[in-house]
Amino acid sequence: MSKTKFEISLESGIHQHIHAMVGDWEGATKTWFEPDVVADESPMRGSIKPILDGRFLLYQYHGSMSGKSFEGSATIGYDIANEKFQVSWIDSFHMGTAIMLSEGASVENGFSVLGSYGGPDIPVPWGWRTVFQLNEPNQLTITAYNISPEGQESKATETIYRRIS
Repeated sequence: MSKTKFEISLESGIHQHIHAMVGDWEGATKTWFEPDVVADESPMRGSIKPILDGRFLLYQYHGSMSGKSFEGSATIGYDIANEKFQVSWIDSFHMGTAIMLSEGASVENGFSVLGSYGGPDIPVPWGWRTVFQLNEPNQLTITAYNISPEGQESKATETIYRRIS
């Protein structure tokens, strides 16, 4: 009996590659509200686990910003048929009651996805690019960039994790 594309990906493809991120993580997150000015640096804890037989990863995290706690969750997947990463992201700080959907491609040691956000106070949507990179087996960096409607990109958050289990 031949293997499915997903089974092959889980054994030796993209799914195997992203499963290297599975584990418990702790580190620190830097936040910028304006270019080159760090507004906050706080501890962060995260967990990444496989769900639905390894088809997706569930990333859950909690930390604080200026002393106020927040938490979030992202479902990470790779769409084999369309050859792209997909992420749905919710949190109690950045997204309010919205869900950000992002799509993208592989980058060195990880992947990069692009989504957008807006609303009544932000009538022209801004872009939000998130890059997940497993730089070494026990170091995961998650960097997000704000992209203005004019296309100017600047670092918004950067979490550098060390694996704790």
